[in-house]
Amino acid sequence: MKRDFETYWYKDIREIGTIKELLDGSAGLYAENPAFWVKRKKGAPYEAVSYRLLKHDVDSLGTKLVDMGLRGERIAVMGQGCYEWIVSYLAVVNGTGIAVPIDKDLTPSEIGNLLSAADCHTIFCTAAESGKLKDIPGIERKVVMEIYGDRTSEEEAPSTGLVPKDGSAVWRNLLAEGEMLLKEGDIRFTKAEIDPEALSVILFTSGTTGNPKGVMLNHRNITSNIMDVCRIAHILESDKTLSILPIHHTYECTLGMLLVLYRGASTAFCEGLRYIVQNMKEAHNTVLIAVPLVLEMIYSKIWKSVAKQGKEKTLKRAIRINNRLKSIGIDMSRRLFSQIHRELGGSLRMVITGAAALSPNVYRGFEDLGIIVLQGYGMTECTPLISGTPQSSGERYKKAGSVGVPVRAGEVKIIGQDENGIGEILFRGPNVMMGYYNMPEETAEVLDSDGWLHTGDLGFEDKDGWIYLTGRKKNIIVTKTGKNIYPEELEIQANASPYIADSMVFTSLRNGEETVGIQILPDLEYIKEQLGEVPEESDLYRLMKKVIGELNESLPNYKRIRDVFVRKEDFTRTTTKKIRRQDNTEVK
Repeated sequence: MKRDFETYWYKDIREIGTIKELLDGSAGLYAENPAFWVKRKKGAPYEAVSYRLLKHDVDSLGTKLVDMGLRGERIAVMGQGCYEWIVSYLAVVNGTGIAVPIDKDLTPSEIGNLLSAADCHTIFCTAAESGKLKDIPGIERKVVMEIYGDRTSEEEAPSTGLVPKDGSAVWRNLLAEGEMLLKEGDIRFTKAEIDPEALSVILFTSGTTGNPKGVMLNHRNITSNIMDVCRIAHILESDKTLSILPIHHTYECTLGMLLVLYRGASTAFCEGLRYIVQNMKEAHNTVLIAVPLVLEMIYSKIWKSVAKQGKEKTLKRAIRINNRLKSIGIDMSRRLFSQIHRELGGSLRMVITGAAALSPNVYRGFEDLGIIVLQGYGMTECTPLISGTPQSSGERYKKAGSVGVPVRAGEVKIIGQDENGIGEILFRGPNVMMGYYNMPEETAEVLDSDGWLHTGDLGFEDKDGWIYLTGRKKNIIVTKTGKNIYPEELEIQANASPYIADSMVFTSLRNGEETVGIQILPDLEYIKEQLGEVPEESDLYRLMKKVIGELNESLPNYKRIRDVFVRKEDFTRTTTKKIRRQDNTEVK
């Protein structure tokens, strides 16, 4: 349904049709502003890389790639989130060929499968991942990206030798060679015409074995979504983000990198998940783009720290007072919760989350502390955003649990609705993929002739057009009486217990009959704090049974969880920390 949400949208949007226009425009508008913040080595202070230098590096590398005869080629980029990764990506899509981002955590055989599926023979990789490629057939060119190192300007770029002993090229040397070509007047890359409708990126959704699905995206898909996200989330030129998510994923690459560059803001690279809080204090980032699991971890640590200080009642009272003040237009969050804000770097004003459902309690908890929370819903096939909670809407707090309203250029409809209005979500808009690479039949299964994408997600719209998700179509548990149970709904309720770190609801077999079961990952740190020790296995099981029993009392009989399994190891997860249900059928 197409609804009018004009009152939500920000209007200061610079029209762009290609990623090349995005970079050229931002480099012109914000030339001396920092675009990225990098470290020479782990633990060192952050140093700025300007928009001017970013564009220079992209043009230099792109010019060299064209000179190497790579025009029109599929070129993979793999490695940790770093400046070199984004420069390589931009150099490929802005005038060279087609970018193929690859998950660095895959096995060599999985990487080889994706490269083969994408017809890709050239790859950029960071040194840590280089060893995975030595036995993969079909790789004709390999470029090793050194992390920023000691280079601070283009004048200092080394120009020593192009090919190291192992036959791979060195990223920084290619950059230097490209710079020389630019100085000699080579304009083959900088003046390249970009077709906004032509294939520019192949992104793999998941499924690294068998026939993986490569989502085909063009510049128009990406730029239309960037502009639409900026209409919902008002990123400022002065904003700084901290990049913590896998950079190959469209959520981080499109929203965490390209959107930030479009707005003239900057990004600092996190040194790893265990360094998040430390890097926030060093970077003083104002915006954090994260998956719910990370936000829930941060929020849990806040309250654990408060509890250790014996200040839970004091903080809860301060929140109540501040919420009353906010209702009359007075916000004392920064003053009342200054210690908490300092622990988060001192400058954080907004978090943006997606990829999975965020607990409404955590959502409201951050907002209570004076930090704006914007929740999005999307998928790789939509580049990625389908809907989001508008920053300008005062309804965010009372609609916690919603994934917001559809992006401006798109529309949503819900088909096959049950008596509660729950059905499959379909989406149509300029950000919808071109299709799956070399998979016409699989494309036809999800993308109909009218441009509607079948998301496979279930949900409903409220009277104001806000979307609520209830789960994945393929995950529904149907009882003998025909009732639908949505595992994700039960998991949110179970995970609200401080004794549970995470959980997965699934169909369990008991005496040959299907019933509702749950696998629980206990929060052993919290349990130890409460009990003084981690209980024996049998006692831990009884504790989890008790927690689930209390949850069952609030549920209708058909939704009640009958079988409880306690995990000793974490779930197998995707790179965005979602549980891979198909890989967690056995309790570990």
